[in-house]
Amino acid sequence: MPDTHMQTATDSIDAMQAVLDRQKAAFESERHRPLSDRKADLEKIEALVKTRGDEFAAAIDADFGRRSKSETALAELGFTIATAKHSRQHLNKWASSKPVSVPMTLAPGKAYVRREPKGVVGIVSPWNYSMQLAFAPLVAALAAGCRVMIKPSEFTPRTAALIKSTLAELFSEDHVAVIEGGVDEASAFTALPFDHLFYTGSTQVGRIVAKAAADNLTPVTLELGGKSPAVIAPDFDGAEAAKTLAWGKFLNAGQTCVAPDYALVPRGSEQDFAKSMMHETGEMWPDVATNGDYTAIISERHHARLSEMVEEVRQAGAEVHQLAFDKAAAGNTRIFPPTVVVNPPLDSKLMQEEIFGPILPVLGHDGLEDAARFINERDRPLALYVYAKSKQTARDFLSRTISGGAAVNIPLLHLSVEDLPFGGVGASGYGSYHGESGFLTFTHERGVFEAPVWHPSRLIRPPYGKMFEFFKKLQAG
Repeated sequence: MPDTHMQTATDSIDAMQAVLDRQKAAFESERHRPLSDRKADLEKIEALVKTRGDEFAAAIDADFGRRSKSETALAELGFTIATAKHSRQHLNKWASSKPVSVPMTLAPGKAYVRREPKGVVGIVSPWNYSMQLAFAPLVAALAAGCRVMIKPSEFTPRTAALIKSTLAELFSEDHVAVIEGGVDEASAFTALPFDHLFYTGSTQVGRIVAKAAADNLTPVTLELGGKSPAVIAPDFDGAEAAKTLAWGKFLNAGQTCVAPDYALVPRGSEQDFAKSMMHETGEMWPDVATNGDYTAIISERHHARLSEMVEEVRQAGAEVHQLAFDKAAAGNTRIFPPTVVVNPPLDSKLMQEEIFGPILPVLGHDGLEDAARFINERDRPLALYVYAKSKQTARDFLSRTISGGAAVNIPLLHLSVEDLPFGGVGASGYGSYHGESGFLTFTHERGVFEAPVWHPSRLIRPPYGKMFEFFKKLQAG
């Protein structure tokens, strides 16, 4: 019997290649999409989110089994509208050629940088913010004048289908196309010879994506994750820090790439801080079993992984704090209550892997120098949060550490500043986007030097003589 799975995969790969070929042909016929048309593209995205936002919220809710509509409005719908509007308003400036100075030895001449679209780009988006993390890079690519193919996550099939159908209403397939499917389709997608590939997801899969793209010498932006620390300075009240850290950690049930992954607090205050976190969490999400503002875990497999993490450290003797949770009342087996673990073993999965769920390990530090050493001994995090009364103390701490992004006295909000580049470093990724950084990610900066019909450089061509020696002295200053 024929292998129908293999045949289906082959058909899917052929279909993807055909879409790519059509997009490349369309790009060749219109290499420089007018800025007015690009702005119109971004206006379409804004209007889509405003008019169909409730449908996206419902699809995301269904994919998660329970997803806070308020969180979707805040982190997905509102964010997408803001980034599309910001890009549209600044596009003229971003797309303009940039003059650069010319040294006296090359005068008279003119040099400038042309900002040109790279071509056809691929976007692989994740499940945790399934709409926003597909649309935000799409906005940047359209602003740059590129053609776009998107591969959404298979963990959020309803949202993926809605992204596909709504974008098909706005754009022809040779302009924007959405490819649905699972792991096989994702693997084939990342192996296509795009002009740029943009991936958001885990570090483990990011390595695979980078290798696939390398075969085509495709430039890649990797938006990954890692263990983002939150550090409480000795001069900062831990109970005060918990007021915002609890929100930043347990938003979307911790399924956020820049969620605080562990907290470093002054040694001896671990228990008090854990209690403060539990108090603040209970205030924000009372009765998580039935509270519609508290989000479920995306899948049974992810839920089981989180349960195993907690059980491992519980068996090792770590103290585990959890909000009261009536599993029977939840009506959803994927609700995982907010959890704080005090001083888990450093070799536990909880401290070795990105948690990506509502569990916060709390460890003690012996001063900010000790906290910086702890962070620097590990992979570079995607985000770092430092709480300090003194801004200079916070800035000094940032100077002693490395992270993709950072925020002082608040988690997450650096993502919402459109003009801040967002991206990782080291194991948390490379490349950045948001605002002009996103535009430039999908843009080729082409250096150009223009000389007049007759240029003095003719005087220094062979045979070399006195004029050449004069030029050398002039060049040396």
